[in-house]
Amino acid sequence: MKTMEKEIRSFLFEIKKVDDSLQGELFEKEKRKMVGHAAVFGQETDIGGWFREKVEPGAFKSSIKKDDIRALFNHDPNFVLGRNTAGTLTMSEDETGLKVNIDPPDTQFARDLGTSIARGDINQMSFSFQVLEETWITGEKKDLDLRIIKKARLYDVSPVTFPAYEGTDIAIRSHDVWKKEQEKPIPQEIDPNLSLHYQLLLRRY
Repeated sequence: MKTMEKEIRSFLFEIKKVDDSLQGELFEKEKRKMVGHAAVFGQETDIGGWFREKVEPGAFKSSIKKDDIRALFNHDPNFVLGRNTAGTLTMSEDETGLKVNIDPPDTQFARDLGTSIARGDINQMSFSFQVLEETWITGEKKDLDLRIIKKARLYDVSPVTFPAYEGTDIAIRSHDVWKKEQEKPIPQEIDPNLSLHYQLLLRRY
């Protein structure tokens, strides 16, 4: 099952800092890179009290290989930090989740952002995605139902000022469709030895 619409989720991340002991030309050539995880595998997140959600390992493997993905600030296309097709954004799946390495441009906004990250003012990252394959599991007792994202298309990864859980209405619609499917009556086996008249009556119900 796929939702065919864009959603956004947020996680903590960290920046790789430049060693201040570096001097001269080496220091000038050394760039500050933004490194962290835009998604964490197997970590259940409560999405607004509606449902729980987790990302399965391998969910981004295909997208990383074939899609044109950007690194943005606050998901704003006017503030581009990197792009995988340009080699300034690299992504991979490791044992933790979706690892991101951004080589930001030498521009004022990127330098300012790097300073804010290094100070700890900004410490979260979001990823924008489209679910291509998902599974829903009924929650036990008082637990919320669980959504497992098995395959997704990535659009961008972004350091963000505020954590974002946009597009939850998309997931809620998907959840509602799944719930209705669970409520459908299970078809009864019809005894082939019954008369045709009774078989037709049973099929009506």
